[in-house]
Amino acid sequence: MKYVVVSGGVISGIGKGVLASSTGMLLKTLGLKVTSIKIDPYMNIDAGTMSPLEHGECFVLNDGGETDLDLGNYERYLNTQLTRDHNITTGKIYSHVINRERKGDYLGKTVQVVPHLTNAIQEWIERVSCVPVDDDLKENESKPDVCIIELGGTVGDIESAPFIEALRQFQFRVGRDNFCLIHVSLVPVIHGEQKTKPTQAAIKDLRSLGLTPDMIACRCSEKLEQPSIDKIAMFCHVAPEQVINVYDVNSTYHVPILLKEQKLLQFLTCRLKLDQDIKIPIELIERGENLYNNWKKLTESIDESYIPVKIALVGKYTHLKDSYLSVIKALEHSAMKCKRKLEISWVESSDLEVSSSEEDKGKFHQAWNKVTSADGILVPGGFGIRGVEGMMAAAKWARENNVPYLGVCLGLQIATIEFVRDVLNISNATSCEFDESLDENDEKSVVIYMPEIDKEKLGGTMRLGLRPTHFVAEDEGNSNSCKIKKLYGNANVVHERHRHRYEINPRLIETLENHNFKFVGKDETGQRCEILELPDHPFYVATQYHPEYKSKVLDPSPPFLGLVAASAGILDQFLISSEYNNEGNGYSNGLKAEF
Repeated sequence: MKYVVVSGGVISGIGKGVLASSTGMLLKTLGLKVTSIKIDPYMNIDAGTMSPLEHGECFVLNDGGETDLDLGNYERYLNTQLTRDHNITTGKIYSHVINRERKGDYLGKTVQVVPHLTNAIQEWIERVSCVPVDDDLKENESKPDVCIIELGGTVGDIESAPFIEALRQFQFRVGRDNFCLIHVSLVPVIHGEQKTKPTQAAIKDLRSLGLTPDMIACRCSEKLEQPSIDKIAMFCHVAPEQVINVYDVNSTYHVPILLKEQKLLQFLTCRLKLDQDIKIPIELIERGENLYNNWKKLTESIDESYIPVKIALVGKYTHLKDSYLSVIKALEHSAMKCKRKLEISWVESSDLEVSSSEEDKGKFHQAWNKVTSADGILVPGGFGIRGVEGMMAAAKWARENNVPYLGVCLGLQIATIEFVRDVLNISNATSCEFDESLDENDEKSVVIYMPEIDKEKLGGTMRLGLRPTHFVAEDEGNSNSCKIKKLYGNANVVHERHRHRYEINPRLIETLENHNFKFVGKDETGQRCEILELPDHPFYVATQYHPEYKSKVLDPSPPFLGLVAASAGILDQFLISSEYNNEGNGYSNGLKAEF
């Protein structure tokens, strides 16, 4: 097993995740099998109970693991299926060690950070790095060749010290030829001058902790000048060719191309002896070549996309864009497929509410201008009552004005509540999440707490992970009219990832469907609503699951593709194309359609 560690210095949020994902993707173009591990130094067991405004979105895996958003980057770039164990946190490691101590595994020894905690970290990395993550390969052929390890946070932070010490020991445990360190640093440009001191200081801190970088990836707003590269090389004890210039490009999808042009692959191949130690089957080499060619075509299509498509994203956490990272990426993937230039109009949902017009008329009118001028409207997931009335107003606008609409999780629930209020004339209809005094038998309880969910313990107790959705048989005379089913390649069953505590009240389903509000997808019991679609609308779809978690760069999520295509006025072309009608599965990134 070969290990490539990516660390960061100077500031957080410097782009370690994109660089780690891009490095892994490039290694896959050689035909190698690549996996990824993210180390997060926070004390939480997982990201499930953290506010999106605190740490960005919570990314959900097939096994229900609630993890850091960087695991989403890894899956999107590498087309892999990771597990909850691929995200290591301080909370997990301490809990693991304490549980072992309570069982008596340490035989009465004094349990310490070194060696017990650091050994546990190294053992965890070795165990998880061998887990197959590539669904395209047979089980006996799918053990990874290379593991990318991203160390979260910034080198020098007190909370990351045990992990840095563990990695210092790990380089000797696995041997020099199996361990490579890439350090990501910042080169700011001040008054037109590229400043290298922050990088020099960061490398000095890193080396004082026992880790010497093999490559230094310098983030900069512009191309590094050769004197800057030479200066960094001289003062950081590396050769100039070991300094990578990661400057700002048109999109993050250009980063792998940028790294390849700077001969990252040649360096890693030589440094880790990839060509000597790993025998790559010819079919995987061909697969890697196809991956790179397709990726390059993708970046070229981004550069050549000029026709705009404007999507209004109406959410509760728009002040931190990373709160909706997977949603943004799913929109980008779909826009690239449609050869359109994506424009996202960020709308804070509370600004659409009537109360906002009284408190801040400027924000109110600006928010509504964004909604009414958009080609399509997206309402993503969220928790709590804040801003939901604004979301309902946006859903109503889309429904009444034939504007393409996609609701995700909460977006499905608020679309249903709005319909019940406006069409069924239950003006006080709401969710048990917003009014805890209600029960499922109350007339206004449109959305209820799922009976199997723990109401006391919040961490890891939602309906999580990959679950099946069965498309409902269509009425005679109305066959083959379901747009979302066509986008899924006319599959009868699809598997998508979930993260929710509430569901549509089963008591209301028959009444809603009698008013042409169709739930076209349900769970395996046939009772829980998973997908809704308005048949007489250009595109009005909502899902209880989160389709953004399964979207890949070269394989967009069908619901998001439908929204963008409908917003661009080209949905019919996708629905009648052979790609989605004849292949049987329009979602080739491992969605596991069944017929």
